[in-house]
Amino acid sequence: TRNADIAIEEEEADDFLEVMEEGLKARQRGRIVRLEIEQNNDKDLINFINSHTNVYDEDIYEFSVPLNLGKLWEIVSLKDFQHLGVKNFTPKILPPLEKHINIFEKIDSDDIMIHHPYESFDPVVKFIADAAIDKDVVSIKMTLYRVGTNSPIVKALVDAAMGGKQVTVMVELKARFDEENNLIWAKRLESAGAHVVYGVKGLKVHAKLALVVKRVNNILKHYVHISTGNYNQATARVYTDISLFTAKKEFGHDATKFFHQITGFAKKSKLDTLYLAPLQIKPKILSMIENEAKKGKAGRIIAKINSLVDQAIIKALYKASSAGVKIDLIVRGVCTLRPNIKDISENINVISIIGHYLEHPRIIYFKHSPTPIHISSADWMPRNLERRVELMTPILDNKISNELYELLILQLSDNILSHTLLSDGTYKATQNNNKSVNSQKILQEYAQKIHNAKKKDKKTSAQKLAKRLLKDS
Repeated sequence: TRNADIAIEEEEADDFLEVMEEGLKARQRGRIVRLEIEQNNDKDLINFINSHTNVYDEDIYEFSVPLNLGKLWEIVSLKDFQHLGVKNFTPKILPPLEKHINIFEKIDSDDIMIHHPYESFDPVVKFIADAAIDKDVVSIKMTLYRVGTNSPIVKALVDAAMGGKQVTVMVELKARFDEENNLIWAKRLESAGAHVVYGVKGLKVHAKLALVVKRVNNILKHYVHISTGNYNQATARVYTDISLFTAKKEFGHDATKFFHQITGFAKKSKLDTLYLAPLQIKPKILSMIENEAKKGKAGRIIAKINSLVDQAIIKALYKASSAGVKIDLIVRGVCTLRPNIKDISENINVISIIGHYLEHPRIIYFKHSPTPIHISSADWMPRNLERRVELMTPILDNKISNELYELLILQLSDNILSHTLLSDGTYKATQNNNKSVNSQKILQEYAQKIHNAKKKDKKTSAQKLAKRLLKDS
């Protein structure tokens, strides 16, 4: 394993693209930092290999498992073994979104939430693709962090730019291991006439935001898409994420302000409705935790995130727990908070959900906040809150807010995919009581039921169908 860090002095870089390209070439010759080898090998063989790699003895790791598990895909993909695999689930396009609708008219009517991968990523692609060919669309602005190869979204942006629309794309060239792919797309977009911004000096742009400005009845209207996940159609099939479409003026105003700031057309300042890191998200989270702490036993916090490392937030959660606030945390990855310690964190419960899909959205609930539910691109880590450009979005639509709250409650009830964090830092499988709850399976079945019900009863609204199915559940 070689050191994959690319050392770039941004302040001294005359041509950032050129410096990145040189850095990528240098990565192939990066310093060797680890040697992995099968167990029970001849010591002379290890010494011979290490005479050429020069790795410290403590950085030599012997394994009893195959070293390159990626190679197993060659076996998994063989047709003879398909019956042994997990049955594939096809993401559904659910009401109010359908293949042949005018997506902008639907967003005009109501905010729309999509829960990937139970719901298809296609409407997100359609949002950009339709904007690219709509004669009334004036401009499209997007952030791109990890878009993958053969991206239909980037192809639509290229078409839009070549068709004369104003296209502004913030391509994050510092997205680790996606630098080369992002460089290719950035050059293609630039060649098509798009205004391409290569990141923000000293910060990574990790926010997921798209803004379409369209002329409607001679008035410019803003359509916004905000997500917890990347604009990547491949990962959208295996990562769970939340997408939000809205035409609310406050979101359009803040999205415009956001793009003005990252493109250098406006000074850095706070947003009015959305929350922006590194300026706003951490102070807002700390403020909401403190507010719940003041409510004592009436306080309630639920947070679904990928990682929890930030010391200030952990201390605030300990303080809230000591005040009697009931706190449930769904943390898939690293968590340095320790729950169930007497007089410190005895009111805090932490679980990790590991299933067929990778849990990726950040959803937080603070009972006594004027807007109880927020979604975000940021984990509770110093790198996200202090060294990245991130967005946290209040959910203003009550229906969507309730759906997200129900999702959190469902996942807290999971006793199949869930593991509970103990106070000593170890995990144990969450106790399975009488009723088995597999949250991912339930959500998959729920999406399938709505899809099937809508096919049978096209006259019934999506809301009525969902209510009926929820009652049945």
